[in-house]
Amino acid sequence: MAFSEANKDGREVRIYEYLDEVNTNLADYIAELSEASVKERGVFAIALSSGSLISLIGKLCEAPYSKTVDWAKWYIFWVDERVVAKNHADSNYKLAKDGLLSKVPIVPSHVHSINDTVSAEKAAEDYEFVIRQFVRTRVISVSDISDCPKFDLILLGMGPDGHVASLFPNHSILDEKEEWVTFLTDSPKPPPERITFTLPVINSASNVAIVVTGSSKAEAVHSAIDDVGPDCPTLPAKMVQPTKGNLVWFLDKAAASKLDSAKFSE
Repeated sequence: MAFSEANKDGREVRIYEYLDEVNTNLADYIAELSEASVKERGVFAIALSSGSLISLIGKLCEAPYSKTVDWAKWYIFWVDERVVAKNHADSNYKLAKDGLLSKVPIVPSHVHSINDTVSAEKAAEDYEFVIRQFVRTRVISVSDISDCPKFDLILLGMGPDGHVASLFPNHSILDEKEEWVTFLTDSPKPPPERITFTLPVINSASNVAIVVTGSSKAEAVHSAIDDVGPDCPTLPAKMVQPTKGNLVWFLDKAAASKLDSAKFSE
């Protein structure tokens, strides 16, 4: 690790010299949370996001994780999803299935993808209903300060514009407070129809990890993490602030290159 900084508000920033270090340490982090959650609750409820994130957690398919993680206790959900067929190239489900789920012994009935045969609005409504059933049975915990689900871990990537999940800058869904899952039909990044967890759900998680690599996202990382002043627009990634949970940023050196606090040994 090149640099690590823990903040008193529960946020931790971990910066790694090389991409392989990101992958290995992220796998360690997930495996440790899984073990702790299974020991405490008997299950591990994890919500995945899209993009390069799946390839970054690919180490979990390898030893020792493939043998030591209690995969049978995992329950898989999606933080956001494109409303396309499950076999479509844009499907987050397909990405996760090809890159992770098909390579480890996860119970098929524990994998909860969206209904891809209905409208974005109905898909969001249906997905929230599914999550509510698992909150009722405590497979997913419930926040002790709201009625929101409390996932054991929510994994997020971030775009160069600072978006996380399918929560884009200046979009009205950033203000959604009542729904757990909402939808959009005008995503600035194709495909346009998507469902996404809302900020209250993300911020109710026990643990949130935002994983960012590459220099194209360095400016957004700077805006999301550093104190850039009131004149800078608040990016969705900066709005990820778990109420009573932990937030860890996993960054490679390129993504962290514009951070005020990033000091590297040459």
